[in-house]
Amino acid sequence: MGGRQAGERHITRAGQGGDRDVFEYALLRVVPRVERGECINAGVIVYCRARSYVGARTHLDEARLLALDPDADAAGVRSLLRAVEGVCAGGDAAGQAARDDAGRRFRWLIAPRSTIVQPGPVHTGLTADPAAETERLLDLLVR
Repeated sequence: MGGRQAGERHITRAGQGGDRDVFEYALLRVVPRVERGECINAGVIVYCRARSYVGARTHLDEARLLALDPDADAAGVRSLLRAVEGVCAGGDAAGQAARDDAGRRFRWLIAPRSTIVQPGPVHTGLTADPAAETERLLDLLVR
């Protein structure tokens, strides 16, 4: 068993991950017709507490969206996705959320919703560069 007992879980503790820190991420899904439950991935939100980072990157594949719902409002969806990026960026684009720390903004953005843009489940990993991880996840899971 490689020196570990059956059922023992490997947990990386602070300082054991080299220069990498724990991060959390959730996909942003576009569900054009909630009653059908069909969705496409259109973005990713990444949060790294150790680096006070929260960021989002989005990409809407309009052809895929319209394949699910020919009457979908692509411009409206793009606007919603830009709003998520704005909340993550902070400043004026974040509105009232600009006063919140990165963790509170992340938790607010990943709260379940029944609207056309919905967050998926939260996953975790280790990263040395949360911004680069955001781009990597966008390329891997969305584009």
